[in-house]
Amino acid sequence: MTIKEKSQKAYEVLKPKFGYKNLMAAPRLQKIVVSSGTGSAMKRNKNHNELVADRLTKITGQKTAQKGAKQSIATFKIRQGDPVGVSVTLRGPRMFGFAEKFFNIAVPRTKDFRGFNRSAVDSIGNLTLGIKEHTIFPETADEDIKDVFGLSVTLVSSAKTKEEGMAFFELLGVPFKKEEDKKTK
Repeated sequence: MTIKEKSQKAYEVLKPKFGYKNLMAAPRLQKIVVSSGTGSAMKRNKNHNELVADRLTKITGQKTAQKGAKQSIATFKIRQGDPVGVSVTLRGPRMFGFAEKFFNIAVPRTKDFRGFNRSAVDSIGNLTLGIKEHTIFPETADEDIKDVFGLSVTLVSSAKTKEEGMAFFELLGVPFKKEEDKKTK
């Protein structure tokens, strides 16, 4: 069953637990935001932003948007508007395609992966995951690796609470850490 099909079944599965009276009250995936900060590396290598933007474009299948600094910070030698990162917002079929690829292909390729922390779900039901190396995606060829960078993947849902968001993401098949793993540490 695909993530899109699981998302559509959220109403039937979660209705007994949360008491939804309407199909539109059930949580659904609204968008996925993939972003990477390039702040200090941009000062050393002017082409670093283009490299990161090119890699994210290959990974997501959509052109990236460059993000500028919101304010000047003299200590970090950053001026307002200087490029400090890139991001992509995915919706619709591209969103579901990326989610399938992320959870079924890329995440299992992560070294020593034991599951995502349950604290990654925030108080309004969104899931933010940090990825240390972009090389877990199959689109990045091993010969082309010059700089390895990390990225952030945020799954934005229409859930209202953390509990509702957690139940929704477990329904989608997000691999969270098991409870006994947390108790042993």
